[in-house]
Amino acid sequence: MSRSTISAIPPYVFYELDARRTAARARGQQLIDVGIGSPDGPIPPVVVEAMQRAAADRSLSGYPHFQAHPAYRDAVAAYLHARFGVTIDAAKQMHALAGSKEGIAELILSHTDPGDVVLVPEVYYPVYARATVLAGAEPVFVPFLPDGRLDLDALDATQVARAKVMIVNYPGNPTTTSVTLDELARYVAFAERHDILLLSDLAYSELSFDGYAVPSVLQVPGADRVAVETHTCSKSFNMAGVRVAFVVGKAAAIAQLDAYRSNIGYGVGTLSQLAGAAAFTHHAVIVPPIVAEYRARRDAIVAAFNAKGWPVIAPKATMYLWLDVPEGMGDWEWVDALIAQAGVVVTPGMAFGDAGRGKFRVSLVQPAERLVAAANGIVATAKR
Repeated sequence: MSRSTISAIPPYVFYELDARRTAARARGQQLIDVGIGSPDGPIPPVVVEAMQRAAADRSLSGYPHFQAHPAYRDAVAAYLHARFGVTIDAAKQMHALAGSKEGIAELILSHTDPGDVVLVPEVYYPVYARATVLAGAEPVFVPFLPDGRLDLDALDATQVARAKVMIVNYPGNPTTTSVTLDELARYVAFAERHDILLLSDLAYSELSFDGYAVPSVLQVPGADRVAVETHTCSKSFNMAGVRVAFVVGKAAAIAQLDAYRSNIGYGVGTLSQLAGAAAFTHHAVIVPPIVAEYRARRDAIVAAFNAKGWPVIAPKATMYLWLDVPEGMGDWEWVDALIAQAGVVVTPGMAFGDAGRGKFRVSLVQPAERLVAAANGIVATAKR
């Protein structure tokens, strides 16, 4: 990777958003920040206790396990079986990650060469395309059908022939779109037919509402022949600062990732892995109150928008709303207007690719009353 490769990547939109936020605060402005999706809830006590025990354990002061600590591996395997009915060979099909963002980048970097193609949803979490460019590969953006499914028929056959990885993200960030297990099976069949590694980013596996249970791609029979899936503690367990996640699925892909990671690092920190083990072991107790809080926040802000005449449909998963920028305004123009006139920080849709232009993301990372105030400020700014 050369300096010219890095310099060819445009500035990270979240850096620019942070600069605008910092400048507003320097002017003495009070802000309601619903931009970055950083959880504001506490780390669960059972996880804190696990980290405290680990920090005091002298035997853990050495380097961590390369692939995964046995306790983390066992907890993940038990979680997958309890939550999705999926059974894995944890020694061969699972790898600890220092957050799923880093893991997704490493999967792309370890599975592509210059000239290869990575199939990326047209509205996407930025690392999908940025890691592809850093690998010297080409991101090819897959358009959405009206219901949020990927339009695989729109792809050019020559691009598909060069594809090494295809990424899917359901429930989607920022789109909030969810799909059924049958739709995931369609992606598995496509990947198998074209000898492509299917990478499912399942960052929001537990943040679902109204009876909807998020499926795993590994519930599709035979999916582990072609697919891997990343899971993270960041959102479901309020552990974004702990930096622990995992990838599971196709054994050959896990081995290739392990070969890459072992050449550039020394595994995920033991304290983080043991924190993750506690989280997944106790997921059935930890998750419901976190989901209940996000549901209350979602309901409050959606009701506030609708009451002010801005129609919003409540998403059935994730911690976001994905809304239209008022007609006639650009993404940054809208962001700046909201900061200046309403004291509200949102993320411009262009942060998620060109197809995201004309949209903006609201993160449910404030208490309900502040989200209602944010909605009122957004509507008032639009009316001006």
